[in-house]
Amino acid sequence: MRHPRIVRFLALMIFSVVFAVSCSKRTEGPLRNSSRLDKDGWIFVRLEGSPRDIGYQHGWHLAVEIDEAVRMFGFYLEKATNRSWSFYRQSAERMFWPKLDREYKDEIAAIAEGVNARLKRQACDAIDITAVNGWIELAWYYVPYLDDKLKPGAGDKKAPGYCSAFIATGNATADGKIVMGHNSWVEYIVGERWNVILDIAPKQGRRIVMDALPGYIHSGDDFVINDAGILYTETTISQFKGFKEDGTPEFMRARKAAQYANSIDDFVRIMSEDNNGAYANDWLIGDLKTNEIAKLELGLKHRPVWKTKDGFFIGSNFAQDPDFIAEETTFNPKDESQSVLVRKKRWEALMKEYNGKIDAETAKAFEADHIDASTGAVAANGNVLCGHVDTDPKGVPEFSWAPFFPGGSVQGKVTTSALAKDMSFWARMGHPCGQDFIASAFFEKHPEFKWQDVFLRDMKSYPWTLFEGKK
Repeated sequence: MRHPRIVRFLALMIFSVVFAVSCSKRTEGPLRNSSRLDKDGWIFVRLEGSPRDIGYQHGWHLAVEIDEAVRMFGFYLEKATNRSWSFYRQSAERMFWPKLDREYKDEIAAIAEGVNARLKRQACDAIDITAVNGWIELAWYYVPYLDDKLKPGAGDKKAPGYCSAFIATGNATADGKIVMGHNSWVEYIVGERWNVILDIAPKQGRRIVMDALPGYIHSGDDFVINDAGILYTETTISQFKGFKEDGTPEFMRARKAAQYANSIDDFVRIMSEDNNGAYANDWLIGDLKTNEIAKLELGLKHRPVWKTKDGFFIGSNFAQDPDFIAEETTFNPKDESQSVLVRKKRWEALMKEYNGKIDAETAKAFEADHIDASTGAVAANGNVLCGHVDTDPKGVPEFSWAPFFPGGSVQGKVTTSALAKDMSFWARMGHPCGQDFIASAFFEKHPEFKWQDVFLRDMKSYPWTLFEGKK
């Protein structure tokens, strides 16, 4: 290397060209006004136009990632549920596709077209993208329902509990305005790919900023802001039982609420209409216009709503309403050893300790919290808000996650009224606490999960990064 300065200069020039191409705004044809920017483990994608425009742009900019996601789900779900990808395709085509509004059919079909055009091969079709969007509903709600239908008592009624979250307002926060935080819990093989931030400006409805998986038309975990001042997140209700085959899929209702809700009541109405019961969540919702927040516990039979302008709502996968618990779950609210209730206890302690002081920085600390409320000690396990089930010898039995299961927190997001007004939020890819997950070291300790090494890779933790949606 006789000329290191020249080598460095050429490398810098190459990087600059690649970076400029990756983040430049497309101004011609179907890619007009769309762009992609890779930053701190995230892929920030702007989409604009008709449903077909938005879909094609999405597929084009995320073609490689969508292609891999389809293959990963085909592999993982066959191993995890003993159902082939063709089963998921057939189920999505039979139950979900006919229930989708035309604009979402067009968007999904165009995502597949964009992928295939970019890769110059037939990598996927609209049904693949539909199945990807509805994989949680199919794998953890429809499959247990189907098993139970075929053989009563055979279905595993332990729908997994994904995520830790809160929303606060009024006297609970430092400025009296809304603060919302969420970290996503999911299998690492899935969650390390949950690294897309979509900024969507559709022709109809509201502009949306949200995190998502590649190929999603919704957020999915969920962390969403729209330009009507509505923001929402959720945590899954663990051990929910129930599914309605002819209902509208949750993923379309969630996207529709993001795009068309102008109030909390709008959100509740859209999410409740023709509910199929799948991906049953405690939804935490805020309205910047009124400074009001709400919690919707959405089941098939019950959908209680709580509202306040002074206080907070928390989520860690526990159901709250007694009738809901009794009729729609297998949850035992008296078993305080469960992760969902240990984390609930920790949330309550944090809300009490920081009452009147909650802001973006405290919210980031909450999402990275490692106090096990069952012992009061610092830990890295399935009982802490920033979950690390891969190091937990107990696992999370109420999710059917075995000891040392490779799952837990995979990223975090935080926003405030001031940020959400500008369609902006903080996000951190990887464990919000900053710890890395290294696949090779994990497999060496836990060869029972070695079968996942086809798609399970390192999950590095990146810094908190502010993504600004304001144009």
